[in-house]
Amino acid sequence: MFISVKDAALKWGISDRRIRVLCSEGRIKGAYQEGRGWKIPIDAEKPADGRFRAKESIFSQIDRKKAKLDTRRPLTESELERLYEEFAIEYTYNSNAIEGNTLTLKETDLVLRGLTIDRKPLKDHIEAIGHKEAFDYIRELVKENAPLTESVIKQIHFLVLADKKQDRGIYRRIPVRIIGAHNEPVQPYLIGPKMEKLLLDYAADDRHIVTKLAQFHIDFESIHPFIDGNGRTGRLLVNLELMKAGYPPIDIKYTDRADYYKAFDVYSVKHDLSAMEKLFAGYINTRLDAYLKILQE
Repeated sequence: MFISVKDAALKWGISDRRIRVLCSEGRIKGAYQEGRGWKIPIDAEKPADGRFRAKESIFSQIDRKKAKLDTRRPLTESELERLYEEFAIEYTYNSNAIEGNTLTLKETDLVLRGLTIDRKPLKDHIEAIGHKEAFDYIRELVKENAPLTESVIKQIHFLVLADKKQDRGIYRRIPVRIIGAHNEPVQPYLIGPKMEKLLLDYAADDRHIVTKLAQFHIDFESIHPFIDGNGRTGRLLVNLELMKAGYPPIDIKYTDRADYYKAFDVYSVKHDLSAMEKLFAGYINTRLDAYLKILQE
């Protein structure tokens, strides 16, 4: 006897689309295609999910390296400064560049040293300084192990949006659209309730930190609570929570912006978190390697 794709999906608790993929890959024993559909033996066993095993593998790598890093704690002030000095410059460059800032990495470094770059907009200078000040602020929050609240989020945004004083630290009051995105941000009157729920859901989430922060970041950007500066603020919030949990901060590269944007679209269209998980996990894993190498030296 045979069952349909839909019946198998209900039986195994996975999507119809995933069943068809497994059939086409020959991973369901005895399944065969009839016309446009598939016939699946009623006693066929659910294939092991190779995607899940791969995710577990990188999560276990992260956990192992994090445990190794913990054996080196507490780090001295000089060790911490060495770890953060170069990172802060590259992080400010990449996070701002994703949002359209025209300063190069070298120019960002010079601006943060107090110099002015000829023929570059004043706005770009102010954005670099504001982002660096916001990163310094979250480092102080990490030392205090400050809880994540709406007040903290607004203060981070206040520092980020240094070039638009009237909009700093204030939820937007008008509807917005994100050109090219599949998600439509919530209406202004829903921002407060949605942000409150976001923080409650985040606090109650007991999944791996990679999954937890991937979900939080997508949900935060979907709400799009501010008129501008949501991306930079959202990435700072991810790093605030990573650092509070004892992980290194991550720097999503300007060159990876296409994959970053695609991860939002994948979730919006398919409700699939794996693309953002993979992006975050890869960066965290690489940063842990860098930390351990520096501390070993």
